[in-house]
Amino acid sequence: MGLLENRTALVTGGGGGIGLATAARLAAEGAHVFITGRRGAELDAAVETIGPTVVTAVTADIANPADLDRLHDTIRDRGRGLDVLFANAAVAEFAPLERITEEHFDTLFGINVRGTLFTVQRALPLLNDGASVILNGSTNVDAGTEAFGVYAASKAAVRSFARTWANELRGRGIRVNTVTPGPTDTPGLSGLVPDPEQAAGFRQHLAAQVPLGRLGRPEEIAAAVAFLASDQSSFVTGASLYVDGGLNQI
Repeated sequence: MGLLENRTALVTGGGGGIGLATAARLAAEGAHVFITGRRGAELDAAVETIGPTVVTAVTADIANPADLDRLHDTIRDRGRGLDVLFANAAVAEFAPLERITEEHFDTLFGINVRGTLFTVQRALPLLNDGASVILNGSTNVDAGTEAFGVYAASKAAVRSFARTWANELRGRGIRVNTVTPGPTDTPGLSGLVPDPEQAAGFRQHLAAQVPLGRLGRPEEIAAAVAFLASDQSSFVTGASLYVDGGLNQI
C-alpha cells in the first residue's frame, strides 16, 4: 500500500521538471493523478512515461479562467473529488529593476500569483475534507538575488497565500503548506540562460553556492511533496518545507 492509495491528485505544470517527477511519485504512491500544462506534447509524453491508467492529462493554462474551469470539470466528472493539489506551475525570468516591463510583471504575476490563486480557489468545491494543498515556493524569496525581483516577489505572495489559506481552510481539515526548492536540475533552470555554454557555467555557479555541493534533483522535491500530501505530515500546516541542500539554512 502506498502513502496515497485510492486518492486523487492534481499537479499543475506536470509536463516536465518538478511537476513531472511529482506526478510520477504521487502515482507510485497509489494516487490517480491529473496533470496540466500549456504544452500538449509534453503532457502526452508524461502520460506515456507514468502510465495512462494512473494519470490523466488536461492541456490548460492556469492563467486562463476558462481553462481552469475545463480542468476542474474534468476532475469533477471522475466523481471522487480531490485529495491532493500541488500548485506547481510557474514561470521565471531575469530582469533588473531598470529593465522591468509591464509585460514581464504581468506574465510572472499572472501565472505565479493569479494562476495559483484561482487554481486553488476554483478547486475548493472539489477538495475533500482533510485534503492537502501544496504550493511551490522558492528560496529566492529570502535571497535578494539580483535581477530576480519580480519572480521573488511573486513567490513571496505564494508563501503568504499558504499561511492565510491554512487558517481559512482549517475548519475542513484541509492542510496548506509550501514546498520550497533550492536550485533544482530542471529544463526550466537551464532555460533561464539560453546559451548552452553560459547555462553550464550558471548551473555550476548555483551548485557551488549549495552546502551539499550540487543541484537538487526533481525527484527529491517530489519526495517532499509526497510527504506533505500524505498522512505522514498530518500535524503540519502553514509551513514551508525547504528542500534546498542547506542553501538558505546554513
